[in-house]
Order: sequence, then C-alpha cells, then structure tokens
Amino acid sequence: MTTPARALTSYWRRRIAATVATIALATALTGCDSPGAISGASDSERPVVLTTFTVLADIAQNVAGDKITVESITKAGAEIHGYEPTPQDIAKASRAQLILDNGLHLEAWFEQFIAELDVPHVVVSDGIDVMDITEDANAGLPNPHAWMSPVNVQHYVANIRDSFIELDPENGEYYTDNARAYTAELEALNQNLIEGLSGLKENERALVSCEGAFSYLARDAGLEEKYIWAVNAEQQATPRQIASVIEFVKENQVPAVFCESTVSDAPMQQVVQSSGAAYGGTLFVDSLSEADGPVPTYLQMIEHDSTVILEGLTGKKQ
Repeated sequence: MTTPARALTSYWRRRIAATVATIALATALTGCDSPGAISGASDSERPVVLTTFTVLADIAQNVAGDKITVESITKAGAEIHGYEPTPQDIAKASRAQLILDNGLHLEAWFEQFIAELDVPHVVVSDGIDVMDITEDANAGLPNPHAWMSPVNVQHYVANIRDSFIELDPENGEYYTDNARAYTAELEALNQNLIEGLSGLKENERALVSCEGAFSYLARDAGLEEKYIWAVNAEQQATPRQIASVIEFVKENQVPAVFCESTVSDAPMQQVVQSSGAAYGGTLFVDSLSEADGPVPTYLQMIEHDSTVILEGLTGKKQ
C-alpha cells in the first residue's frame, strides 16, 4: 500500500523532473535564458548562491558581501514547511552555483527539488546541538528551527563561510573576515537576549506560541516552552492541543501568549479568551519581512522577537 509520504515524494519527483527537462529543452532550442533566470545573473561575473528561505539568504549575504549574489527561493512572508516550488524556482536553481538549505527536515519539499538538479548544496545546520521534537506525530524528529538561536547561527556562518571559500577560493580571506565580523554581532545579540530575559519572574519564564519553533531560543534564555502544534502542517490546532495550552497557561499563570507571522493566530486567540492571558504579539520565525517591514534582517528578527516576548511577559515597554 502506498503511503501519503511516498505518494507525495513520487509526485514531486515526476513534477520536478518534467520541469527540468522542459527548461533544458527550451534552453537548447532558443539558446537564451528562460524567463525564470535569476535577475542580473547574466550581467555579473559573481557566483550565484540560492537559499531555501529568506532568513538563510540574509545570513549568507552577510558572509558573501559584494562577491556573491545571494537569493532566496521563497519570498518574504512565505511559510517554508509546506512550500510548493514553482517552475521559476527550478529555473533559478538550475543556474545557481550552490544551494544552501537548513536541513533537519525543515524543507519537506527540498529532497525532491534538488534530486533532479546538477547543483551542489550545503546543509548549513551541520554541527549544531540538535533538539528533538517531543510531542505530536513528529516526536523524536529533530526540531528544525535551529536558526532561532544566535549560538546555532554561528555554526551556520562557519558552514557558509567554508562553502563560499570552496566555491570562490580567490576571495577566501574576504569571506573569513566577513564571517568573523558577523559572528561577533551574533554573540553580542545572544548576550543581549539572555540579559534581557534574565529578570523575568518564575511564572513569566514561559514562552507559549502557536508553533514549537522556539525550543532553541528558549534553551538559550532559560524559558519553558509550550506550543499548540509542533511543526506547521495543513491540519493544525486540534481541540485537544488548544485545551492543553489553556490548561498550561492557567496552571502557571502565564501572563501572555504569542503566535508566528506566517500562520493564523485564531487558535491562540481561543487560548486568550479561555485563559485570561494577554495576546503578547506576533513573532517572526520562518520568514523575514519586506525591506520596509519590521524585520528585514535576521539580527532585527531576533531583536524584535526578544522585545515582543519581554514586553508581553512583563507588561512593560522596553
């Protein structure tokens, strides 16, 4: 009997293989770039690196500087877990020199996406201290949201630096210097996060969110994590899950709860109505905002989330 997972894998393999074949044929017949080619790639000699989502693109750009063109497959505001690649995405990837992905089963679509492409890729989460998901159908699998820890992102940066040096050894010292400077910023951000949350009272040291995306941040800051669902999926927020969070919030007198920007906060609003907790605000995890939004960079995302959490739990403006 074919399981849904195997059926999905087969579907994506057929779809991506067909699209790659179409792109190859079109290029051979026309001798020119397809409409899906990466913008500016033909006007620059810089290598092109593609990432799976915007957070990785920003981190990688800090290492790349002006020597590499870095682009994200998904756009700002996109939900990464169940993303469906387009033919334009595959066209972009086929013209890249390197693809960076998070790994840890974050990009459910990526294995099939990369399988039909002759493009090297690097898993940027290699080397981190992985935490497992402890609830729901995904229990026992690695929690993929490792980038929510600035400590982990220092490992990301080292892996990105090494991959860029291998791709473009002539500028190896440049990438090393950029990585060192950005790592210092990450360490300062981590210290600010820990210090900012260190003064919370016992019942305030709980981070309640829609998705279980804050395990690494909670570990760094010494917070207890509670969530409605472990990983974003098509079917979310069962009555049992919501009831469990309501009970936790009531028992621990948690002052505020939160939800992520890429999903509906309706289930968490049910928790608010039934528990008496305040809705502390929107947190960013899977995607950065547009350039004119609140979190256009990774550093700003962590700063924003830390401030929203602290203000929500203490009731004081920071």
